[in-house]
Amino acid sequence: MMHCSRKPMLMFFVALSFGWSTLANSQKGISFEHSEIFIETKNGQHRFAVELAHTPEQLSFGLMFRRALPRDAGMLFDYARPQRVAMWMKNTLIPLDMLFIDTSGRIVHIHQRAVPRSLETISSKVPVRGVLELNGGTVSRLGITRGDRVHHKIFGN
Repeated sequence: MMHCSRKPMLMFFVALSFGWSTLANSQKGISFEHSEIFIETKNGQHRFAVELAHTPEQLSFGLMFRRALPRDAGMLFDYARPQRVAMWMKNTLIPLDMLFIDTSGRIVHIHQRAVPRSLETISSKVPVRGVLELNGGTVSRLGITRGDRVHHKIFGN
C-alpha cells in the first residue's frame, strides 16, 4: 500500500487551479505583472504575492473565472489617480475581501467576503488609488483594519 501525504496533493491542486486561471486569462489575451505587497497591521507585517491590474482590460477582468486563489495571493488594482471605484462579483467564482487604499497606502475602506457572482455594487465610498482583492476571510484571519498600511511601489512607500 502506498502512503501519500496530503500536503503535496494539496499543493498539486493549488498549482493546477492557478494554472487553469492562468489559462483562462491567456485565452482572453490578458496577462498580469506579478509583484509583492506588504500589509502592516497591529499584529505585524503580512506578505502577499499579487498580480497587478493597470490597463482597462486588466481592471475590468480582474479575478473573474478563477476557481481558487493561493492563501497569500491576491490582485492589486492600480487606478493611477485617486477616484471613486465601484466593483461587482458577477463572474467572480470565489469570495473575496476588498481593501480600498488611498494614495499614501492607507486602507480607507474594507468590504469583507464579497459574494461570488453577486451583482451588488461594492463602492470605495471615497476616492482611492488602488484596491487589493484577497481571499474571503483574510481580513478577519489577519486582523486587518481601516488605517492599516499597504506597502507597494504604487503608493510610493
